[in-house]
Amino acid sequence: MKSILTEIIKENRTNPKESKEIMIKVDKTLNKIKKNIKAEVMLGGSAAKGTFLKNDFDCDIFVRFDYDYKDKNISKLLQTALKSLKPTKVHGSRDYFQLKIDNINYEIIPVLKVKDPKKALNVTDMSPLHVAWVKKHLNSKLKNEIILAKLFCKAQKVYGAESYINGFSGHVLDILVIYYNGFENLLKESLKWKVNQVIDISKHYKDSKQALKTLNKSKKTSPLIIIDPIQPERNAVAALSIERFEKFKSSARKFLNNPSKEFFQKKEVTIDDLKQLANTLNSNLSVIEAESLKGKEDIVGTKILKVFQYISKQLTLNEFTTYDKDWQWDKKKALLWFITKKETLSKQKEHMGPPTKTKIAAKKFKEKHKKTYTIENRLYAKVDREFRKAEDLIKYLINTEYIKERTKKAKFSQI
Repeated sequence: MKSILTEIIKENRTNPKESKEIMIKVDKTLNKIKKNIKAEVMLGGSAAKGTFLKNDFDCDIFVRFDYDYKDKNISKLLQTALKSLKPTKVHGSRDYFQLKIDNINYEIIPVLKVKDPKKALNVTDMSPLHVAWVKKHLNSKLKNEIILAKLFCKAQKVYGAESYINGFSGHVLDILVIYYNGFENLLKESLKWKVNQVIDISKHYKDSKQALKTLNKSKKTSPLIIIDPIQPERNAVAALSIERFEKFKSSARKFLNNPSKEFFQKKEVTIDDLKQLANTLNSNLSVIEAESLKGKEDIVGTKILKVFQYISKQLTLNEFTTYDKDWQWDKKKALLWFITKKETLSKQKEHMGPPTKTKIAAKKFKEKHKKTYTIENRLYAKVDREFRKAEDLIKYLINTEYIKERTKKAKFSQI
């Protein structure tokens, strides 16, 4: 394992010369921004922490306005200052800007300068303090460990807190690697995680019970709870879904049992890959190739996710057996797949009705269904199935308004 991890770092971390060349370009951009605005301009994200990946990073720049500007539109002030650089505005809880200079993608974010988390008017106001906290706890070894964690999560498709991913953000991986003092330790300890596991690196609370009792209900919906080191009322991993939580643990177990470089290499699934898997499972493969709508990435991606979830739910409700399902999206086209059991369901299925003691509901149920029967004081009836094959259901669903409203175009194939 040690030789594999060493090789991965060597392949994906910039050498001193490359790092210097990148930082010269970044400093040049920082200076261009500083000349045009009366605010603190600072580097953020992985570039500031020294944990960026070779050929795969965006550079965050925070423009910190004095707190006196709290009642002013700091996004508009920043837009004016950046006019000569011709940035692209991105709408959000507070608008920010994107631009590309010397083949480096920048996100320029206006924030208020705060020291007390309670004074933050937007979640991004705390980002510079998060960067400072991470830098305080980093050393050269942990920088490499964070890079390993990022590569692993990206390859396993559990990286990103966006609503269409619901995975681990870069900030969360920073905290976890620091907390467990390394990537390998993180993987080993993750196998012990249970739902509602609490990680409190700064020991804001006496124990897990106090943390769970104190946190707002909306902050406890994720399977893992990481108390933000500088904002004790915040769960840093609130966006994490149970699917990504379990996927991370499953991938960690597989890697620890059989270490391989493949766990760190992003691989786009092809239809040929899916055919091979379906053949191995002796099952049917249904594929949807969808063209996404235009718009903000997070919103458009979430629409594709909703389509995937909708079809998954309908397959379950209609009692079909699914062996494998997932989706991928390259920001333009999406591939959704469902590998289902080769089966034709019975013509009729059992439909559960109300308890016999609910007289009005029971009467209506009997009126609707000619033949009913009772099991343990509850009414049942046999009803005709609308779909007996999974592929027929999926083919029908892609023509529904629900899916048409969330994709530009969708094509079904049964392979």
